[in-house]
Amino acid sequence: MKVILASASPRRKELLALIVPQFEVVVPQGVDERAVCAPGAAELAGRLAQLKCCAVSACCPQALVLGCDTVVEAEGGAVLGKPSDRSDAAQMLRTLSGKTHKVHTGVCLGRGERLHVFCETTQVTLAPISEPELAAYLDTSEPYDKAGAYGIQGAAARFVRRINGCYFNVVGLPVAKVYQALRAWDTAQPVV
Repeated sequence: MKVILASASPRRKELLALIVPQFEVVVPQGVDERAVCAPGAAELAGRLAQLKCCAVSACCPQALVLGCDTVVEAEGGAVLGKPSDRSDAAQMLRTLSGKTHKVHTGVCLGRGERLHVFCETTQVTLAPISEPELAAYLDTSEPYDKAGAYGIQGAAARFVRRINGCYFNVVGLPVAKVYQALRAWDTAQPVV
């Protein structure tokens, strides 16, 4: 069965390659993430993943499409997506500094009319980030294409005090959970 990753994320592509040796990448077109609402951050991640999956599945109905989206939920429930600019990234990181937050990755598997949506949540605690450390991090390219304005797998690793849950989920794809979902999708037609 042909597998398509509906994501432009190079990190998701690398992680999916750990469990699916051959797949295609098709970036979803015409998806307005700002127009999507949900009662909570985990539900939002799931709805965004489903939207991306369905956008690609409409063009490729015979393939198994994997759509994903990651959002960060700060204390108090504020949802942090990708920052719009340096100021936005700074505000996000100040919000997360010295606190525990949740990272939700929504995943949607779809083929034709059949969909399976789930969400993985990981708790991440950051150490306090000083203003000089913040300025130095903002001078890199890392914060600007990641939910919550940081990449756990990069220079922001120095701020991560602890995680509770799947590390790969914070990077952008809950590898073990996706692997299990792919195995369960259709045992008669294994995913290759």
